[in-house]
Amino acid sequence: MITYDSIQELADKARKKGKRISELVLEDQALHMEQSKDELLELMRKSLHVMAAAAKSGLASQSLSASGLSGGDANKMKQVVDGGRSLSGKVLSETLAKALAIAEVNACMGRIVAAPTAGSCGIIPALLLTLKEEHHLAEDQVVMSLFTAAGLGMVIAKKASISGAEGGCQAECGSAAAMAAAAAVELMGGSPQMSAHACAFALKSVLGLVCDPVAGLVEVPCIKRNASGAANALVAAEMALAGIESTIPVDEVIGAMKAIGDAMPKALKETAEGGLADTPTAKKIAREILR
Repeated sequence: MITYDSIQELADKARKKGKRISELVLEDQALHMEQSKDELLELMRKSLHVMAAAAKSGLASQSLSASGLSGGDANKMKQVVDGGRSLSGKVLSETLAKALAIAEVNACMGRIVAAPTAGSCGIIPALLLTLKEEHHLAEDQVVMSLFTAAGLGMVIAKKASISGAEGGCQAECGSAAAMAAAAAVELMGGSPQMSAHACAFALKSVLGLVCDPVAGLVEVPCIKRNASGAANALVAAEMALAGIESTIPVDEVIGAMKAIGDAMPKALKETAEGGLADTPTAKKIAREILR
């Protein structure tokens, strides 16, 4: 599998060739994986179908996870949307509902796509599936946008990290939001450079975010962070599509995230020893679950 050294390099290459980032990524991966583009498209389409099925299942479910810490919140959010009671409009509220739904399916041991991780699985599909529905986009367009998300995710993973245990939640939900924002920009007709700016906006908004799962489970605060991560991605995409540019180049933002992750204490990186996991309520929950 080919990887990329920088997002700016990828955006510049796409601009010079008059192509979208997704087209470059698909061509490169097909060449280096010795598979046809059609084969890779079909694999990505299957991933999209898994994402959609998880969203549908999670939105309809009111079941609790084995720990009892999560479940049913996506259904509550969906009821607000369907009842016309949303404060923020249908696109954002639908995105929040789907992000919660997919993350809840993960907590209930259902089938999801790690995008880029299981803990951040709701962010990318929530935004892209909502845009597909609300803007009546073809499935093929969404499938292609996932290649943009993948390409940028490879850069982040190579230059920094996508692991909460290594870089905190900035590296997990932050990376997912950055990938989702870039993919959404392309999906809505933005340029490769706009996708790069969207990626930077999303990452800048969560620099320093710790990974502090209560009782060591990927539920609290992880599921709600999928919703906020999806909202972050939508905001980043909106700004980039409006022509707003990131003052700090995207690859420097990734470098900053890496430096912050390296400096972050171990207690704040998925150990359940710090942050929210160290609060009195969280400790009580952990004791009850262990008992």
